[in-house]
Amino acid sequence: MITMGGPLSGIRVLDLGQYIAGPSAGQTLADLGADVLKVESLRGDQARGIGTFGEAMVRAYNRDKSSIGLDLARPEAEAILHRLLARTDVLVQNFRTGSAERLGLGPDQLRARYPRLIYANVTGFGSRGPSRHRPGLDIAAQAEFGLMHATGEVDGEPQRLGLPAADVTAANALATGILAALYERESTGRGAHVETSLMEAVLSMQAASWGEYTLTGRAPRRKGNGQALAAPAADVIQVVDGMIVLSAYTAEKWSALCHLVDRPDMIDDPRFVDNPARVSHRAEMLTALGDALGGMTRDQAVARLQSANIVCGAIRSFDEIAEDKDVLASEILVDVAEPGGASFTSPGLAFTLDGHRRTVSTSAPEVGRDTVTVLRDLGFTDGDITELIDSRVVTAAAPH
Repeated sequence: MITMGGPLSGIRVLDLGQYIAGPSAGQTLADLGADVLKVESLRGDQARGIGTFGEAMVRAYNRDKSSIGLDLARPEAEAILHRLLARTDVLVQNFRTGSAERLGLGPDQLRARYPRLIYANVTGFGSRGPSRHRPGLDIAAQAEFGLMHATGEVDGEPQRLGLPAADVTAANALATGILAALYERESTGRGAHVETSLMEAVLSMQAASWGEYTLTGRAPRRKGNGQALAAPAADVIQVVDGMIVLSAYTAEKWSALCHLVDRPDMIDDPRFVDNPARVSHRAEMLTALGDALGGMTRDQAVARLQSANIVCGAIRSFDEIAEDKDVLASEILVDVAEPGGASFTSPGLAFTLDGHRRTVSTSAPEVGRDTVTVLRDLGFTDGDITELIDSRVVTAAAPH
């Protein structure tokens, strides 16, 4: 694992994000070697105040960042921010639409003053439509743009995905746009405004579902496990010590599966003879497969299915994943040393460069941990800094 340098070494980022969508994009830039300064209110990222899950957000998406606490409503803080902007390559924020403009920090306002600045922001519902001023959180995007409608049991209520999918996907899209803008700036010398939204992120996740809707005129419906138009496809089978999932819906794979479970008779069974027939008789098919595989353990079933190149997997918990040999070999889980000797584990970058994963492993900062250092670097004297702290323009976690 590489922990120094990186392809974005020398790039300076101001991260004004909160919760996940903004900070996660900033985290990707930090993992790639950028110098990321987290700009927080005096009380810090709002996630810091919502218990264990908020604490996990802060720690997972703010590794290797510095922190300065600023009251952006104060003109003195605005002046500090502009000193920082004068040497910044990328600004990241996920304010509600209009909030940045009221602070004098909108994209047009800043890019007119700093033409090389790459301004990147995430909103809930986009900045052009009638919902542009609505607060946007992950769950609202999952609800309003199709994910919840298509997730859950057939006769059950809609279900959210068990992770902040809209936030994380939007962050990945924003980071991709920032990298594209940095590359373009090399030839044009100009920055760009990169913008995405939770709405766009959720819709982009569902490209195949939109294709199906376009071709059939039927919107995706809740179906629980399994895919609507293929069988067996992402179907769950109960075994002795838990569950497995498998897919074998092509003619070749279905035949191989039937031979593997000693049921060659199912190949020509009219109920299972082709994919449409298996979709129509999914319950009977799953009963037959459950009878054939149900006496095995997960490991036994997966090993047997893999021997015939059947796509399958054991359904596992985080406790088991943490000990998985493939996960450990990938080195994607980063152990971060926390103040006081504690340890925090989080996934790092989801890709490698030349076989190496450039992921840093320093802990997320306290609010204002680096305020004094940053202000000194901007030319403020210790007397100036003390006055700014005492007047609550800035906050500093460390003694000053």
